[in-house]
Amino acid sequence: MTNGTAAPTDLDTRLEAHRTELTGYCYRMLGSSFEAEDAVQDTMIRAWRSYDKFEGRSSLRSWLYRIATNVCLDMLTAGNKRARPMDLTESTPLAQAALTPRPDNTWLEPMPDARVLPTTDDPAEAAVAKESVRLAFMAALQQLPAKQRAVLILREVLAWKASEVAELLDTSVASVNSALQRARATLAERKEPGADATLSDPLDEDQQKLLDRYVAAFEGYDMTALTALLHEDAVMTMPPFDLWLTGVGDITGFMTTLGAPCAGSRLVPVQVNGLPGFAQYKPDPEKGGFTPWAVQVLEISDGRITGFHCFLDTQRWFPLFDLPLHLEAETDQVEKGA
Repeated sequence: MTNGTAAPTDLDTRLEAHRTELTGYCYRMLGSSFEAEDAVQDTMIRAWRSYDKFEGRSSLRSWLYRIATNVCLDMLTAGNKRARPMDLTESTPLAQAALTPRPDNTWLEPMPDARVLPTTDDPAEAAVAKESVRLAFMAALQQLPAKQRAVLILREVLAWKASEVAELLDTSVASVNSALQRARATLAERKEPGADATLSDPLDEDQQKLLDRYVAAFEGYDMTALTALLHEDAVMTMPPFDLWLTGVGDITGFMTTLGAPCAGSRLVPVQVNGLPGFAQYKPDPEKGGFTPWAVQVLEISDGRITGFHCFLDTQRWFPLFDLPLHLEAETDQVEKGA
């Protein structure tokens, strides 16, 4: 590539070719779907404006990652760490359950797979990419200092060489290796709920049957059937509320008390955070049909559901997943979101 020779439309095309992987990188760095997309847009604008100074000493891809890293590090200087409810409070017994919301910028946010997982013909590469956006791994990443986070993602997820990371961060190989060692040690010390999730890619027959049984149990609001699918130590979260529940009794008890309006819901499959998920629509008593209620993300291990995470800010999440904001009464399913 010769400096300054790319026509504007050609440069646009070449930059856009990297959008999905850059969004995945920024999402892992920031823990926010919307901040990640903002960061990538900022990266693209900076690349466009400074392209005439790009001397081709590295690949366009490496240059974009350098810009994206700087954007993310700038955004992280406030020190805020995205979290899950279990990072902030103790599990609450059902008898003491209270729905207390916290601000949006508190929470680790869900993300459609299609926005962060580039297409690849390498099954091993695809598996690593999916595992690296799962909620448990994302929550662990948020506990790392920003530069350690960048090093771990670049080395462990994207398989960059230590020398490449050192060049990107303007530091030494020894410093990169030290940061990686510290990051690995921090992650090894933490036991994130959901870290043991075991999924085939694509789902194997037993896992698909488990999901089919889950849909039937949830749509039928059959707590006996749901109990049979939940691990005894299953966890349920509901951001933006900081309440989280653990154990089958408290989860099903919540669903039949505070969660009772969800009876009669419809579930639409979505691919989210490298995990199976559903867009939940609950009955709309005013308009008829069904209204958006939650994006559910499920963690599965050893044939049972171990994590049941409901993201309730539907005015943000359903458009992100390209999902309609209303289902007609006769419509049980729509095409799954992107």
